[in-house]
Amino acid sequence: MQDGSIERLPRRDDTIRNLTMAVYILQVVNLFGIPGAIVGVIINYVKREDARDTLWESHFSWQIRTFWWALLGVIVSYPLVLLFGLGFVTGALVWCWYVYRIVRGFLAFNDGRPLPQ
Repeated sequence: MQDGSIERLPRRDDTIRNLTMAVYILQVVNLFGIPGAIVGVIINYVKREDARDTLWESHFSWQIRTFWWALLGVIVSYPLVLLFGLGFVTGALVWCWYVYRIVRGFLAFNDGRPLPQ
């Protein structure tokens, strides 16, 4: 800072915002068969306390719920595929719901709005 400029240090909120975006990206990557959502949910749990009392806390909760409900949907759909073929329908519904959750979450993220708890 010898030239008189002010160095901007990253604030806690900026760091959590970046992590929130990273988890949304990992969830999108997961749509293409690369297990990014597992890494994303681990990030959510490890940094959850840091997100407390910030705008991004609701996004962390949203991302965690999205992961666990989607996993449950996959677990239920898989045996249905093997037994009845119905699992293809339930699997497609889970996939569409997962995409909806990512898009809704990211749009709220982009607008700087919290999500429902």
